[in-house]
Amino acid sequence: MTKYIMLIGSFLLLNVAIGQTSPLRITVLDEESKESIVGVTVYFESLEKGGISNIDGKIVVKGIPNGEQEFRISFVGYEKIDTALIFPLQKNDLIFYLKESQFELEGVTVTAGRSTRTIENIPTRIEYIGGEELGEKSVMNAANISMVLRESTGIQMQQTSINSGNTNIRIQGLDGRYTQLLKDGFPLYGGFSGGLSIMQIPPLDLKQFGIIKGSSSTLYGGGAIAGLVNMVSKTPEEEPSLDIMLTQTHALGSTANIFYSKKNKKIGYTFYASGNYQKPYDPENDGFSNLPLTKTLSINPKLFYYPSDKTTIWLGVNGTYDLRTGGDMIVIEDGQNSVNQFFEKNESKRVNTQAVYETKFTDDKKLILKNSVSYFDRKQEIPNYTFNGNQINTFSEINFQTKREKSEWIFGANLYTNSFDEIADSLERDQRDITTGVFINNIYDISDRWVLESGARLDYSQDWGAFPLPKLSLLWKASKKFTSRLGGGLGYKIPDLFTEDAEYLYYQNIFPINKTVLKAEKSYGGNIDFNYKTIIGDKISFSINQLFYLTSISNGLLLNNSVTVGYFQYENATDFIISKGAETNIKFKFKDFRWILNYAYINATLNYLPNSPQKPLTAKHNAGTVLMYESDKWRIGYETYYTGKQNLSNGTVTPDFFTMGLMLMRNFKWGSVFANFENFTDRRQSRFSPLVLPPNSNPTFPEIYAPTDGIIISAGILIKPFGNEDDDD
Repeated sequence: MTKYIMLIGSFLLLNVAIGQTSPLRITVLDEESKESIVGVTVYFESLEKGGISNIDGKIVVKGIPNGEQEFRISFVGYEKIDTALIFPLQKNDLIFYLKESQFELEGVTVTAGRSTRTIENIPTRIEYIGGEELGEKSVMNAANISMVLRESTGIQMQQTSINSGNTNIRIQGLDGRYTQLLKDGFPLYGGFSGGLSIMQIPPLDLKQFGIIKGSSSTLYGGGAIAGLVNMVSKTPEEEPSLDIMLTQTHALGSTANIFYSKKNKKIGYTFYASGNYQKPYDPENDGFSNLPLTKTLSINPKLFYYPSDKTTIWLGVNGTYDLRTGGDMIVIEDGQNSVNQFFEKNESKRVNTQAVYETKFTDDKKLILKNSVSYFDRKQEIPNYTFNGNQINTFSEINFQTKREKSEWIFGANLYTNSFDEIADSLERDQRDITTGVFINNIYDISDRWVLESGARLDYSQDWGAFPLPKLSLLWKASKKFTSRLGGGLGYKIPDLFTEDAEYLYYQNIFPINKTVLKAEKSYGGNIDFNYKTIIGDKISFSINQLFYLTSISNGLLLNNSVTVGYFQYENATDFIISKGAETNIKFKFKDFRWILNYAYINATLNYLPNSPQKPLTAKHNAGTVLMYESDKWRIGYETYYTGKQNLSNGTVTPDFFTMGLMLMRNFKWGSVFANFENFTDRRQSRFSPLVLPPNSNPTFPEIYAPTDGIIISAGILIKPFGNEDDDD
């Protein structure tokens, strides 16, 4: 009898063991340099599951059945490792070292541009923000991507209106209209739809950012004079993924985000929805809102179809409704009266579609077809004036990519149309633009140490003419520790009504674009950077990147007083706008700690004015430091940022200031809880100068050069029901 009981017990234990799973957590390093490798694949063939290493060389594979399991660790250019482990492991967090192969080829890993090469092997300088860092920034600001961009070296998020909260991205001191925003390779917003764009892009469905600074128009067309930001969305995987994030701020802002994805053999889909509600917030008690009353809802479903292993088709639809009302607190809450009159109300609707067909003829040849249609409607109201209009943009592209042993080619053509219709204004400011472009790009391995990238593009606009855009970049891999990039190219920007200056004037009394007088803005630019990384004492990894850059813009678009009193008109600058400077990024890593230091010197001058003054609202000196602790259970970050003195348009010099932040996150099996203390020293512009000038019935709003909302304390919860078997507790 005892034997039968023992046999049944053993059988039950065996079934329990078979049903249990365990995680694998490993770090993959280069055998020679002991540095992490991005893009290494770990694959369990029998289980049909695996993972890819992040920027720190870490890989987590979840849900591995207990028992002996074989797997392969591989990365192009390195020798494969075939091994087996018995799960559950006695010790997790293993380290594997890859040995460089004698035959080095290129592989498909994390990319931020059109090329299928790794970032390390592309001559164009690309700054990468990965999933982990995006997760940290989502905690700091779950409503939009402004936090992700604000804390990148050399990038300034310039708030243009305290009433709407509208914020533009400035790269290396240049206005937001010179930066091109892309999502999954599609131009995101432009023209009228550029207003409020940064504030309407939530971050939870994004898996990476690629930022290219300087003239990058060869592959992406006009508008990328300062640079471009390409946001890459999450795609479905075989393991289902569900993220639910709920955030509440002490300033009475509430945000809810949900993302779900799943992939079957032939069909995959993702669904993302985000909602934000912000009560009007007045920390100074001056009677005017620092944060507007905001109601935002965004949904983004996508459907993926995989007819074969070599072909992917996906369709996406994005819809956003956004309502913002700022100004006099009494007007916002109770309406106008004889004394309290001022308000600014922005109501906008966006709908855009994306369609992509991608197929591989062979492993070395790929064809991609793209199309998007975007509709944007915005109504902006202030007392006694309403600016109202809608815009339809379309984008279509075909490109063909082919690789050989030492080179990679991209050939393509695209068509971009823009149509803006203004409603009920006597100035007749409707706009129509059609631009076609063809391009070619080549990356060539001159030798093991030298890689050359060359490209050419020709755009033709029916109203502004032809724009040839050559580009050249060179990568020097002196050693595993030291690399350098040198590059440059041309750019252009077609004039349109929607600039930061026009936004500041609520588009009131501005004459339309005069195509017979104005010229397109043109630019040339170049940069060189040096990158060094090493291991200090076998425990501390150290890296430093030093960048120097120059961008010059001719025919700059200016909004000046017209000969008609009280009106404004666009004119071309008579001399150059020049931005030159340097960026320094230093990173230390020791076990679970990361320490990042950065500094940006921005010398942006307006040469068309006497004595070539520094561009207003552009600090010459900016610096920051971030200290992070990251483990399986905890993520803690402390940051300090310095903004130097700035010039206002009237020549006044602003004070410099520091801002500090603290983020805490505790991970559990089911997800995470977090708290964030943004700007906890409560630096805000009202401590230096007033944000509103009387009279209340018709106030004036000075230029914004510092935070306006002060300290923001937020707390929330991130629920991840699937795929968290590796977390403790």
